Amino acid sequence: QDATFELERKRNKPERYDRNVTEQTLKAILLITKIRHARLQKHITDRHKPGKNEERERDSNELEQDINILPKKLISTKHSAEKTKVKLKADQQQPEENLMEE
Repeated sequence: QDATFELERKRNKPERYDRNVTEQTLKAILLITKIRHARLQKHITDRHKPGKNEERERDSNELEQDINILPKKLISTKHSAEKTKVKLKADQQQPEENLMEE
C-alpha cells in the first residue's frame, strides 16, 4: 500500500504535539501533493496519446470484417444494436439530402 494511506488514516486519539513529527508531516504533505499531481498528469497524457483513437477505429473495423469468425455467443447484442442505429441514422439522412437537391 501507499504511505499516503497511513498519513491520511483517522486517529481515535489526538496525537501529542511533537515538532519533528509536525515538520515531517508537512514535508510529507508537500511530497504527496507533488506525487498526486504527477500521477494525474501521467494519467492525462496516457489518455491523450496520439494514435489511440485510430487504433480503436482500426480494431473496430477489423472486428466488423471478421465478425463471422467469432462464435455467436461472444457477439454482443450491443454491437448489433449500434450497427442498426448507424444504419437508421444513415437512412434518415439520405431523404433529407434528396429533398435539398430537388
